[in-house]
Amino acid sequence: MSTSAALQTCPCQINPASETATAPLLYKDCCQPYHDSVLNKEVNKEADKTDGVQAETAERLMRTRYSAFVLIKPEYIVKTTLPAQQSLLDVIAIESWATETDWAGLEVVKHRAKLGKRHAQVEFKAYFKTPNGLQAHHELSAFVKVVNKANHDTRWYFLDPTVPMSVAQKQPCICGSGEKFKRCCGLYS
Repeated sequence: MSTSAALQTCPCQINPASETATAPLLYKDCCQPYHDSVLNKEVNKEADKTDGVQAETAERLMRTRYSAFVLIKPEYIVKTTLPAQQSLLDVIAIESWATETDWAGLEVVKHRAKLGKRHAQVEFKAYFKTPNGLQAHHELSAFVKVVNKANHDTRWYFLDPTVPMSVAQKQPCICGSGEKFKRCCGLYS
């Protein structure tokens, strides 16, 4: 990414529905550290041994994902989706949608930080421009906090409801919690 892009307002800080004037964060001070941490880990496998920058909340992860769509970083979208779903994602379709959309801003409507032991929800509107004016993609997204037992690393992931999975309700959950799917992520997918 160029230096001038890093000096621009972060995409997740632009809210066309807000009438309040706040000082938006620059990309370099907002989503870039998250993007760099995940994408550089992909390039440098040694980075797996370090914590890197991780989203502290589901809302923060959702904001970084929105910015990744705006800045066309499909690899980040994939890597922040629940690991059990990552191989089922269509990276070309993600990149195509991100490229073809004229993004206009983000409004976080509500963040429910604690649903059960490890889940959260974020309701948001992702605004985009069309020939007919400003439109919004309104979504209620589910997120799950996953603990990697090997290195005790805890991360938030997006639980993608559009990914078809063949998981029986009584099977172990796809997030690795040890609970049955129906009592864990099955409640939110």
